[in-house]
Amino acid sequence: MPLPAPQARSHLHTRAVVYRGYRRDDGLWDIEAEMTDTKTYALERSERGDMPPGTPIHGMAIRATVDDQMTIREISTAMDHTPFGECRQGTDPMQQMVGVTMGPGWRQAIEKALGGIKGCTHLRELLFNMATAAYQTVPVYRERLRRLSGVPEADNAGPPYHLGKCLAWDFNGAVVQRHYPKFAGWQPVKKI
Repeated sequence: MPLPAPQARSHLHTRAVVYRGYRRDDGLWDIEAEMTDTKTYALERSERGDMPPGTPIHGMAIRATVDDQMTIREISTAMDHTPFGECRQGTDPMQQMVGVTMGPGWRQAIEKALGGIKGCTHLRELLFNMATAAYQTVPVYRERLRRLSGVPEADNAGPPYHLGKCLAWDFNGAVVQRHYPKFAGWQPVKKI
């Protein structure tokens, strides 16, 4: 998917981020995230000495094990490459995310547990989008299994969480009309 042609420029920095979702044999789910920062030029850092081009400045990973409701049951982190030795202190606070559900309020829960100097900025950044990767893994695969087994969808089920959360999934839009016609024009019940 090409962008418009850029002006003349020099490539200096790459941040590579990858998310992966797995179904475990025990019925739980592993959502993994990795992030690496590299430069195209040599750096000299007081903490790490000479760093040739392509040497990771940041190299971090998280594995969150979640249940079917996307509640974190276990969390593991690795920080193989950090600018400072002290950065590795950011792994232990991540345990505060055990018991938190990836869903509404996710970003607020991360900030409450790990915000500011309570945690690592880069691990927080990975966590933010981990919920999206979990959503692309858990409910989508569970729905596939339901369809393959021939189990009908519950009649009283409300709209899927993603409806009404982006312009393509507008309750009054064409995509909802095509894929979820029973929710076309849907309005939440107003609480008094």
